[in-house]
Amino acid sequence: MSPTLIGIIGLVILIIVLFSRMPVGFVMALVGFVGFSYMVSLEAGLSLLAKDIFDIFGSYSLTVVPLFVFMGQLAFHAGISRRLYDSAYRFMGHWPGGMAMATIGACAGFAAICGSTNASAATMATVALPEMKRFRYDMKLATGTVAAGGSLGILIPPSVIFIIYGIMTEQSIGKLFASGILPGLLLACLFILTIYIWTRIRPELGPRGPRASLKEKLRSLLGVLEMLIIFSLVMGGLFKGFFTPTEAGAVGAFCTLALAMIRRQINWQGFLQSLVETTRISCMVLVIVTGATVFGHFLAITRIPFELAGWVKGLPLPPWGIMGVIIFIYLIGGCFMDSLALILLTIPIFFPVAVGLGYDPIWFGVIIVMVTEMGVITPPVGVNVYVVSGVAKDVPLEVIFKGIVPLLLALIVAVILMVIFPEIALLLPSFMR
Repeated sequence: MSPTLIGIIGLVILIIVLFSRMPVGFVMALVGFVGFSYMVSLEAGLSLLAKDIFDIFGSYSLTVVPLFVFMGQLAFHAGISRRLYDSAYRFMGHWPGGMAMATIGACAGFAAICGSTNASAATMATVALPEMKRFRYDMKLATGTVAAGGSLGILIPPSVIFIIYGIMTEQSIGKLFASGILPGLLLACLFILTIYIWTRIRPELGPRGPRASLKEKLRSLLGVLEMLIIFSLVMGGLFKGFFTPTEAGAVGAFCTLALAMIRRQINWQGFLQSLVETTRISCMVLVIVTGATVFGHFLAITRIPFELAGWVKGLPLPPWGIMGVIIFIYLIGGCFMDSLALILLTIPIFFPVAVGLGYDPIWFGVIIVMVTEMGVITPPVGVNVYVVSGVAKDVPLEVIFKGIVPLLLALIVAVILMVIFPEIALLLPSFMR
């Protein structure tokens, strides 16, 4: 068999085994190891596996991941996410669909100190769904909002996906973080606009809540203050060049813990739980990165990445048409694969193509993150949908997926706007040193 055919068989096996619900990192590592051993030798395969595991788990660059994850976990256990939701609800709860809009606002705020789409979705599902049930919100709207809003966790900095993209492409993580701020706010506004239009057409989906007084609104802003302090410290330090990304993660985690302790909002059990969850999530990320690295080495010797990149670049299309094809490939791939795994597998293929066509690598990173956001809410994988389903056990999966559709259209509009107006992503990074 030709190397390319072996590579295609490996990809097919990978997709089939993924449907067995086996952890994606182990699947990629297993298929990559077997494929590499078949094409070279068992000894070479074992050597590759040992080297990749050591390199990834011993990488200094990846120490930034557990630090930002720890910051998000501390924020959750300190109740910052609940106070963000309460503040957003005071301002928007009296509108049709106001609690759903408040959920989007809280998701955007929590994303600024979290960095994980799964954590954002799980946190907001725990906080917001009981309230929306109490006010008789349609579960299609409620669960769809939480799943879509959670996707902001990988766009608004700090973002684990941006960290991995920056390490792989040797781009400034600080600039990538800055590039996600305006697109993240734009997407949050489009989500809120979509909910507003949806509930204006069908008011029964999201009944109005009680109107808060001006005093209650102003008092609730205190709940936003902690998030603003942490976000300003982390992003301000990165903007001014005071911190490296790893140092920024450490400062953010320390600041979050200090604020929680000063206000006596976290106990010993919450602190330990933050450590446990940080370890679990960080190990999951590192295992996925390791698996993708092993599988990537297998694909490299099959020459599939080079063949695919050459095919895409050789299409008789203008640069924007080729970018459209790349975006479509990501959109389809996101329906079947975890977002982090998809990026790890495809960046070596499409990043050189995008840069060769003259696209800014920072802008391309934002586009890829936004497109993979679609993957976390679309079937059959739709990780965020399964996370929300795990919290709302009485809501069928098909109901959540139906609630996603209008918000998915808003996400598509956001991607189109980013392609037409790349300055949205590049404005803030242009001010950085």
